[in-house]
Amino acid sequence: MALFSQSNVGKGSDSFTDFCCSPCQEHKIDQWAEFYCDNCLKFYCAKCINLHGQLFGKHVTYGRGDTSKWPVCKEVEDFIQKCDHEDKRLEMFCNDHNQLCCTNCAFLNHRQCAKVVLISESVKGPLLDLQQLSRKIRTVLVELKKLQNYWDTNMQSLQVLYNKQLHEIGQTRQKINTILDEIEKTTLKELEDKMTSLKASVNTNVDNCSKLKNELTRLRDTIHDIVDKGKAELSFIASKKCLEKINQSETYLKENFVQVESSLTFHVDSDFQEHLSKLSGLGRIVVCTQAVPLPGAPNKVLTVQGQSEYDVKIPSDTTKRIDISAICVLSNDQILVADHGNKRVKLLDHQYQVVGNCDFNACPMDMCIITPSEVAVSVVGNKTHGAQFVSINDGRLVKGRKLKFKHPCHGIANNQQDLYLTSGTALYKYSMSGDLLNKLYEDTSDDFVVNMCAMSPSGDKIFVTNSAQGKVITLARDGTVICTFNDLELVWPRGIHVTAQGQVLVCGHFSHIILQLDGEGKKKMAHLVTWSDGLFDPMSVCYNRSSSSIIVGQKDCDNILVFKVK
Repeated sequence: MALFSQSNVGKGSDSFTDFCCSPCQEHKIDQWAEFYCDNCLKFYCAKCINLHGQLFGKHVTYGRGDTSKWPVCKEVEDFIQKCDHEDKRLEMFCNDHNQLCCTNCAFLNHRQCAKVVLISESVKGPLLDLQQLSRKIRTVLVELKKLQNYWDTNMQSLQVLYNKQLHEIGQTRQKINTILDEIEKTTLKELEDKMTSLKASVNTNVDNCSKLKNELTRLRDTIHDIVDKGKAELSFIASKKCLEKINQSETYLKENFVQVESSLTFHVDSDFQEHLSKLSGLGRIVVCTQAVPLPGAPNKVLTVQGQSEYDVKIPSDTTKRIDISAICVLSNDQILVADHGNKRVKLLDHQYQVVGNCDFNACPMDMCIITPSEVAVSVVGNKTHGAQFVSINDGRLVKGRKLKFKHPCHGIANNQQDLYLTSGTALYKYSMSGDLLNKLYEDTSDDFVVNMCAMSPSGDKIFVTNSAQGKVITLARDGTVICTFNDLELVWPRGIHVTAQGQVLVCGHFSHIILQLDGEGKKKMAHLVTWSDGLFDPMSVCYNRSSSSIIVGQKDCDNILVFKVK
C-alpha cells in the first residue's frame, strides 16, 4: 500500500497529500518520494533509489516527471468513494435521481427507483471533463469568497451602527431619565431583538460559505490526483460529486446574492418620536441616520398592484372539488401546489401551467422545501399519517422515501435538517430519518389549535395557526410562547407563510382575507387581499420572490390567484 503524508505550503495554504519513501517510512522517517517502482509497487527517495537500482537493475521506475503513471493514493481514493454514511463506499448510481449511492442509500431512498445500477456499469459511457469541472469549481470559489466577504463587511457595519445607537442614547441619559425608560422599552428592545436575529442569520451564512468553500477546495485538489490515471470509476464518481456540489453552490449563491440586495433601516416608531418632540429645548437628538444593507426587512409592507387567475385543473382530476392546501416556489421558479381533494401534487411552470403531477394514497396537507429539488409533503388519511418526500427530476415528480407517524400530520416546516410537524393539538420536532427529538408545544383545549406552521428565515421563531380560536402563536426555537396575535378579522386562520425577508402572511379562511403581520407575529401590518379582490375561503399562501407576487390557493376552486406586489 502506498505511504503518504499531508503538508502545508506556507501560512493559510490548502493542505495536500504527497507520497513518502517506503523504506524510510519503515524506519519511521518522513521523506518525500521521488520515484515509484512499478515492479515493487513502492516509492523511493533519491537516496534509496540508488540502492534499489543496484539490487533490481531491470525494474521499471518512474520519476516525478511521470507522476501520471503513479497510483492514486489511498486517501484520495477513499475520499472520492466515500458516501455520506461514514463507513460506506459508493457502489451504485440511481439514474432516476442522478445520484451516487451506497447500499444504505439504495435501500432507504431508492427502493422504488427503476434504474439503480452498479457504478461499474455506469462508467461505460462518455465521462465528463474533470479539468473543465475543476475550472468551474475555481469560478464558484471566487463567487463564494465574494459573498463571504460581503457577510463579514455587513456584520462589521451592523456592529458599528449598533454601538452608535447605544452611545447616542448614553449621552442624553442624565437629561432625559424619564423618557429614557420609555426609549429603552420601545427602541432598545427592538434593536436587540433585531441584532440577535440578524447575527444568527449572518453567522449561519458565513458558516455555509466556509463549508461550501472547504468541500469545493478538497474536490478541486483531489481531481488533480486522479486526472489521467485511467481510473474510470473514480473519474465517474468525482465528476458526479463535482456537479452536485457546483449545483448546490450556484443555487446558494443565487439565493443569497438576491437576499443581500435587501436593506433594512432601523426606523423610530411613532411613540418614540412623540417622546423626542418633548425634548425640543434640549437640542437635536439623532437616533439613526444611516441605512445598512442587511438580509431581510420583516416589517416592510407589501402593496398589491395587480391580479391574475390561473386554472390548475387537469383532465385526470377525479373529483370536481379542488382544494389547494399548500404552495411552494422552487429555486428554479417552478411552483408546486398540493391538491387536497384529488390527493396529488401538481407541478406548474413559469406561466402557471400544469406540466406534471404525482398521486398520493392520502390527502396532502402542507409542503416545505428540503433541497432545491426536493420537498416534503405532510399527508393525512384514514390510516395514513406521515411525510412523503418528492423530488423534481428533469420536469418529473418522483416520490422518494416516506416517514410514518402515529399522530395526524397537518403543517410541516424544515430548518437545519430538522422537520417540524403539527398534529392539530401539538408541534413536534423530528430528525430527517423520522426520529422524534422533542414535543415542543401542546394545546389540547380543542381540535385544530395547532394547525399549520411556518419557520422564520433565521430559524429562531416558529409561527403556528390556532384555527379553532382565531389566533397566530409565535414560538421560540424551544417551544416557548413569545407572543399571540388575535384579531376579529382573522377567522379560522389556516395557511401561513414567511418570506425570505421575514414578512409573515396568514390566511383568514372563513373571513376571506390575507393579512400581513410584523416579523414577530405581534401586530397587523396590512390587509393584502380581501373578499372584494375576489378572494374566497383561502387555504394557502406563498410569496414568489423572483416575480414579486403572492400566490393564493382556495377551497373548492379550480383557479389559483396571483397578486403582483411591490
